[in-house]
Amino acid sequence: MTTHAETEIFSQPEIWEQTMAFYPSVAHLLPAAGERVAFVGCGTSWFMSMAMASLRESLGLGESDAFTANEFPLNRKYDRIVAISRSGTTTEVVDLLAKITGTPTVIITAVAGSPVTVNADETILIDFADEESVLQTRYATAVLTLLRTHFGQDLSSLPDQCREILNAPLDPQLLDCEQISFLGTGWTVGLAHEAALKTRESSQFWAEAYPAMDYRHGPISIAQPGRAVWIFGEPPVGLEDNIHALGALVVTSKMDPIVHLVLAQRVAVAISQGRGLDTDNPRGLARSIVLN
Repeated sequence: MTTHAETEIFSQPEIWEQTMAFYPSVAHLLPAAGERVAFVGCGTSWFMSMAMASLRESLGLGESDAFTANEFPLNRKYDRIVAISRSGTTTEVVDLLAKITGTPTVIITAVAGSPVTVNADETILIDFADEESVLQTRYATAVLTLLRTHFGQDLSSLPDQCREILNAPLDPQLLDCEQISFLGTGWTVGLAHEAALKTRESSQFWAEAYPAMDYRHGPISIAQPGRAVWIFGEPPVGLEDNIHALGALVVTSKMDPIVHLVLAQRVAVAISQGRGLDTDNPRGLARSIVLN
């Protein structure tokens, strides 16, 4: 039986097209060039925050930081805070927005009228990207698509690229691995963390994530036959040779990193199904973390 996660993963090309069409109606709510901005979230939303803060600053659009919501430094001054919460009920995000005074806040969420919308100054509602599965897949990439479009990137070709990767067979050698280390550089470090989270939470699988240049400073010691290293973006010079010398499988791609993330989502779900697990309801997790 097809899981909700599979359905939602395969819907992403259409969701991205819908997001790009939706963007002009909310562009005025997102950070202007030159603003000092903090992106905040928890779990997947934190990793999307990491990616977008790094990308925005690298494009020269303004100083940008990212924090998990419960570690936000309230004494810092920002021109705008962008919070991300699919459910709109994540306790740490709700509590943080209630504490912020004097700084404009905008929440990107999938649920209208949720607690975060009460405490934020502005709300961007992408309910068309909401999900049934506990696993976040299309909501996360919709947020990426929205913000990358706002940053001036032309993503019009990505839905078709995504359709290609969704129709491609998965590598059996990769599915048989006992461990995967995901690596990234710049804004794709956040994607590496997200890919590792997906494989861990969906299937209790041993997955790690690091900045690619830091991988040689210790983590490379676990590379060996039967394990894989998945690199988002352009691999640093010499790194592939270092990994091959230890016998691990290396996964790279020339495709856009967001499309490569979709492939990682597919791999995570396939591993989960191979282990006979409930992909839509990972052990110990819920759609939203609400603290007492």
